[in-house]
Amino acid sequence: MSLERWRLILGQTADPEAAVPLSGDQAAMDRVLEALYDADRQGGLGRSSPNINRWLGDIRRYFPAPVVQLIQRDALERLGLTQLLLEPELLSAVEPDVHLVGALLALQKAMPAKTRETARIVVRHITDALERRIRNALQEAVKQALNRSARNRRPRLQEIDWRRTIHLNLKHYQPDLQAIIPERVVGFGRKGNAQRHIILLLDQSGSMAGSVVYAAVFGAVLATLRSVKTHLVVFDTAVVDMSEHLHDPVELLFGTQLGGGTDIYKALSYAQTLVQAPQDTILILISDLYEGGHRAELLRKAHALLEAGVRLIALLALSDEGAPGYDHENAAALASLGIPAFACTPAQFPELMAAAISRQDIRQWAGRAGLSLKS
Repeated sequence: MSLERWRLILGQTADPEAAVPLSGDQAAMDRVLEALYDADRQGGLGRSSPNINRWLGDIRRYFPAPVVQLIQRDALERLGLTQLLLEPELLSAVEPDVHLVGALLALQKAMPAKTRETARIVVRHITDALERRIRNALQEAVKQALNRSARNRRPRLQEIDWRRTIHLNLKHYQPDLQAIIPERVVGFGRKGNAQRHIILLLDQSGSMAGSVVYAAVFGAVLATLRSVKTHLVVFDTAVVDMSEHLHDPVELLFGTQLGGGTDIYKALSYAQTLVQAPQDTILILISDLYEGGHRAELLRKAHALLEAGVRLIALLALSDEGAPGYDHENAAALASLGIPAFACTPAQFPELMAAAISRQDIRQWAGRAGLSLKS
C-alpha cells in the first residue's frame, strides 16, 4: 500500500514503466492529480467547462473535503482557473471554504449578475457554517468575562445576591446562633459597569482575505450581545464603517473590496472618533501592518489611543494558517509602545476577547496560549 501512495504522490514520471500497478480508483485519482500537477502538461484541465466540471466532480469523489479544498486552491493558482468562479454551473460544484470566499470577493466586480447570485449562495453557506461553529464559544466567553468584570464586591442591601452569598458562606454557619456569618457578600453586577465597546478595525488588502471572512463572522456574533457595542470598520487607503451590516455577514463581505493600498493611520484616526469611553473600549487592529501612509503618524496615533485608556491589540492574522508576511518593523514598534502584536487562530479568538474584557495582561495571555508575540 505504501508503494501505491508514493506512486500517487510522485506521479507517472517516477514510474515510467508502470512497475507499481494501480487499482481502478487509484488510477482515477492518478489522472485527477496528473491533470493538475504534471509539470510537463500546460493547462491539463483544458479550457472547456465540461472538462473542468468533470474534474471537480472527480476530486470530490476520490478525496476528503479538506484535500479537495487544497487541490482547488492549487488549481486556481497553478492554472489560473478564475473561470471556476465566473460560471455559476462550475461554482456550484466547488467545495466551499474560507479561501474560496476570499477569491470570490476579489473577483466580485468581474462577475456577471447570475454568477454573483450563485457566489452569494456559496458565501452564505460558508459563513453560516462558520457562525454555527463559533457562536456558542464566543458568546459564552464574552458573557462570562463581562459577568466577572461587573461583579459588585461591596453591594448595598438591595444589590446583594442572597443565593450566591449564602452558597459561598455555608462553611461559616454558626450552629449556636443558627445563622451564617458571611465572610464575603456578593452583589449583582451593575449593568453600567458591564458595558464594553469593541471595535474591529480590518485591513482589507488582498493578503488578509481569510482574516476578513472570520472577522466578519465574529463581528456579527458580537453584535448579538446586548452588553457589547460592536463596530466593524474596513480600510485600505479609504475607511468604510460596515457596522450597519453586522446583522448579515454576507452583505458585509460583499461590501468589502479586497486589494489596494493600506493607510492604517487613517483607519486609527477614524476609530478614535468612535471612542466615547476609552477605559471600556477594546480596539482590535487586524492587519499585516504594511503601512502605505505615514508610519510616524501611525505610531503617534496608536500611542495616543493607548494613553487615553483604550485596549489596543494588533492581530497580524485571524486564520488557521498563522501569521503570513507582515511588517516586522511596525510590529516591533507597536510592541515597544506596549501594544501586543501576534497572529491568532479563530479557535483562540473567543478567549482573547474574554481576556481583553477582563483586563488581563494580553502578553501573558498570549504566552500561556502558545502564541508568538512579535517584538
